[in-house]
Amino acid sequence: MSTLRIGNASGFYGDRFEALREMLTGGELDVLTGDYLAELTMLILGRDRLKDPGAGYARTFLRQLEESLGLAHERGVKLVTNAGGLNPAGLADRVRELADRLGIPVRVAHVEGDDLTAQHPGSLAAHAYLGGFGIAACLREGADIVVTGRVTDAALVTGPAAAHFGWGPREYDRLAGAVVAGHVLECGTQATGGNYSFFREGDVRRPGFPLAELHEDGTAVITKHPGTGGFVDVGTVTAQLLYETGGARYAGPDVTARLDTIRLTQDGPDRVRVDGVQGEPPPPTLKVGRNRLGGFRNEVAFVLTGLDIEDKAALVRQQMDPVLAKAADVRWDLARTDHPDADTEETASALLRLVVRDPDQEVVGRSLSGAAIELALASYPGFHVLAPPGKGAPYGVFEDVYVPHGAVAHVAVLHDGRRVPVAPAQETLVLEDVPEPVLPAPLPSGPTRRAPLGLVVGARSGDKGGNANVGVWARTDEAWSWLAHTLTVDRFRALLPETADLNVTRHPLPALRALNFVVEGILGAGVAAQHRFDPQAKALGEWLRSRHLDIPEELL
Repeated sequence: MSTLRIGNASGFYGDRFEALREMLTGGELDVLTGDYLAELTMLILGRDRLKDPGAGYARTFLRQLEESLGLAHERGVKLVTNAGGLNPAGLADRVRELADRLGIPVRVAHVEGDDLTAQHPGSLAAHAYLGGFGIAACLREGADIVVTGRVTDAALVTGPAAAHFGWGPREYDRLAGAVVAGHVLECGTQATGGNYSFFREGDVRRPGFPLAELHEDGTAVITKHPGTGGFVDVGTVTAQLLYETGGARYAGPDVTARLDTIRLTQDGPDRVRVDGVQGEPPPPTLKVGRNRLGGFRNEVAFVLTGLDIEDKAALVRQQMDPVLAKAADVRWDLARTDHPDADTEETASALLRLVVRDPDQEVVGRSLSGAAIELALASYPGFHVLAPPGKGAPYGVFEDVYVPHGAVAHVAVLHDGRRVPVAPAQETLVLEDVPEPVLPAPLPSGPTRRAPLGLVVGARSGDKGGNANVGVWARTDEAWSWLAHTLTVDRFRALLPETADLNVTRHPLPALRALNFVVEGILGAGVAAQHRFDPQAKALGEWLRSRHLDIPEELL
């Protein structure tokens, strides 16, 4: 069958507004997807729905359609998006109303069944991660636009691929190939040079959004529209493949993709071929992301300037201790951003960050802000704060729970109102750790030089609930031989002292010349809890690349 060209126009709620139009006008497409959901987004939409039961979806998508629905219709491009969030039926209705107002005859379908909030008392939102076969059912029945709620990010690609090529639920290698392509596309411009360790190698001022040319056998080519910014090479694709993943098995509701079987080949300028992907049955359970309100949070950043930084920090902590005694969780962090003999006040200053959490808003609100402001004339010399503390804001907690496939009523609601049940996976596999792969021989010993790790490797990091992953990859076989034997778990912990007391697991992926480290608990209760300075661990990999160690001179 013909090649299926699937593009992406959104990697998160708030991504480039013009991307939908840019992708529709920039070149040939069959399907255009948009990923609007993340763990934090589900919490935001849940709070929206508390205020308005008719809300709960990504309103941006509707505004984008105002100027692009006609283009999609004229060009025969089908739109598939998870912008439905907590209310896919509501968004589907709004899209129909918009199409009627604009006089554009489109068939709109949606997918239901992910919402398990009623079964999880105390949750603001609890949603199962569905697979792609509900999307496939909608497209097979003639839908032009498919709106979903919480599906896996890759399902936005596996669904259209299964519909187009007629794949069944047990064609695991083909489905796994589509999952890998979907994972590369899901974060938009991260596949085309955005957030890339070696960003200086191309013009990434305005990267174009990616697309995949999918084939019936599950192989794909990752590329972008001609003339758009950024670049696509083996490195940009490798970086995205490592993003928010763990071990060799990348489990989903339709299939488990084996990341250790992927082959990447440069197939010309801005073209990377992806093949060799093997698939296995999905695990016996579906992941459910459960969001709840964890309490209230407030933050104060004290600016400490000049001399005696440590003593100034100690003084303000002693002065604040009495009011903090009632708080459930108190965290102080001193960032020594100050420089000796600095020629600007800002570079002579350090930041002392106080974060307080408690179930009672009053504990983190007026009593805290009042105590901090009352120190204005009664504390360390040069006292000031970056911004006045507020009254405290609610924060969220994200938790993973798991349910059997049959516990979820996955339904495709077609454009004509018919409801088509989607059968749960009939074959599943209890996932086990894959055997330790064969690593290359170490580099022969030779002269070394103390230098940043990032001179020879790239990295990308991200969040999964309270955990973070750091994917590190080498760009040559020689660098991989050194990396595989040098960056052990103990060395990783030594380079990132924040991880010293946490459980760290290393997953080698030789086919990608990569190591993937999973750090458990570093993000506390998840991104919505704002547990650390970088709450989504987006820069954890770049911190690792900045650390110095002895590197063979032949690699530098």
